[in-house]
Amino acid sequence: MADRLKPSRDISRLVEIMAALRTPVTGCPWDLEQTFETIAPYTIEEAYEVADAIARGDLVDLKDELGDLLLQVVYHSRIAEERGAFALGDVVESSTRKMIRRHPHVFGDKAARDPAAVRLSWEEIKAEERAEKAQERLRMGDAASKPTEKPATLADVPVGLPALTRAIKLQDKAARVGFDWPNLRPVFEKLKEEIGELEEVALPADPRGDASVAPGDSPSSSRANEDAIKEEFGDLLFVMANIARHLKLDPEDALRGANDKFVRRFAHIENALSERGKAPEQSSLEEMDALWDEAKALEKR
Repeated sequence: MADRLKPSRDISRLVEIMAALRTPVTGCPWDLEQTFETIAPYTIEEAYEVADAIARGDLVDLKDELGDLLLQVVYHSRIAEERGAFALGDVVESSTRKMIRRHPHVFGDKAARDPAAVRLSWEEIKAEERAEKAQERLRMGDAASKPTEKPATLADVPVGLPALTRAIKLQDKAARVGFDWPNLRPVFEKLKEEIGELEEVALPADPRGDASVAPGDSPSSSRANEDAIKEEFGDLLFVMANIARHLKLDPEDALRGANDKFVRRFAHIENALSERGKAPEQSSLEEMDALWDEAKALEKR
């Protein structure tokens, strides 16, 4: 057992460690309680931490974060193995089969004329795989395998993706079958329309504004207002994602950049106020706004 505790470059050691953690009685109480559902949020978090290490250009962190993400694959595979569904080897086999099949221009005799031809071939092969996967689910009695009358264009866009990323993928899929704006101008017109619709329902609901909600509104009316605001706000974000798609921007990356900029500029406000012996809560909005503009000017210079 002592030898098993030594680190190793062989992935089989990681599989052994996970098996030990999940072994009843002798394993880890916390690990034994976990399921696909409880581990899924950690899987998403680890993927984000990989992306963060890449964005920071930190290869030391990237090595560790990739290891953490790999552990998630091993973890889910172990839970599946305990249920008699599949093991890590099946996951690896599935991935290698998929990569070989989707690259006939590399591993087969099909020629690749250009990247566009490769992408078209990739999508055709994915469609074939979806049909085969549906049959496999039926054989396994998977509850998620309820057959549909015909394949849906948007069916394979994962629900668990970040919402902006999923919006881009949904729009991309629809665009491939001809459901798309011809250029960017009408998308901006739609953006203005959505801003107006959000303003129409949001401003009356702002208790700090001149047109606040009347005190006599019923709880059901208030709830309806909240639902309307949420719907219009979602529509606005969806159009913003469409603009990003047309401009070939990653909206998540753009928003991360805006977040970083906000952190930098607010740090400037805090530091400047600290030099004056003050904290933000002891300052006026006008004073902080002036410092914000100062931070913007410094960044431009």
